[in-house]
Amino acid sequence: MTDALVLDDVHKSYGNREAVHGISLTVKEGEIFGLIGHNGAGKTTTLRMISTLLRITSGSIQVYGYDVAKEPDKVRELISYLPEDAGAYKDLTGRRYLEFIANFFATGAEKDAMVQKGIELADLGDRIDSKVDTYSKGMMRRLLIARAIMPSPKLAIMDEVTSGLDVINAFEIREIIRSIAASGVTVIMSSHNMFEVEMLCDRVGLIDHGNLVLLGNPEELKNQYGAKSLEEVFVKVIKGAEGSQ
Repeated sequence: MTDALVLDDVHKSYGNREAVHGISLTVKEGEIFGLIGHNGAGKTTTLRMISTLLRITSGSIQVYGYDVAKEPDKVRELISYLPEDAGAYKDLTGRRYLEFIANFFATGAEKDAMVQKGIELADLGDRIDSKVDTYSKGMMRRLLIARAIMPSPKLAIMDEVTSGLDVINAFEIREIIRSIAASGVTVIMSSHNMFEVEMLCDRVGLIDHGNLVLLGNPEELKNQYGAKSLEEVFVKVIKGAEGSQ
């Protein structure tokens, strides 16, 4: 399988504080890969470095063979990034918002096809022509995922994509992510929801205080730690790390 993403000894420092300590991992094409960890563990920092939004202090990140630091423009052509706090222009309708975003990627018939893809992904029915400021949080998240995926990225990067959603909306968003991955898009996502990660992800990486302390598929990790759930694995690893300090 093709390597979609390769992190090699990646460090990120802010002055004297090192937020990410030498993370190395590989994500294969077509995988859904989950990053888990406490608030402040380094998940979002890692995703932002992959997304070219933060400069790497040392080490390297490659997206489909392109170096994030040396070839950021090439990387940006291949990725989409959906941060946890993403928003949309509230005075536009959902359709107009997708059309506005599509203007950055295409023109003419290609743009029209991209917008239509976005509308189908969002699956908002008649509400696609309602103003964004009338949308629920779940509807907004569907629109934003559609915005991120309609340009056909090879790697979709999503930070806490179901944060704050109710059970039904979170379920529907997970189904969208599954369909995205089934279409050939590689997905790397962070989440505090261990159930969600266990259900969705082919493999997971646990980051603790900027270190990658665990890597594997959920079933292997549960067997390794004699746990009934990924949440139990998480608790055992974190408490074990705290007890050794």
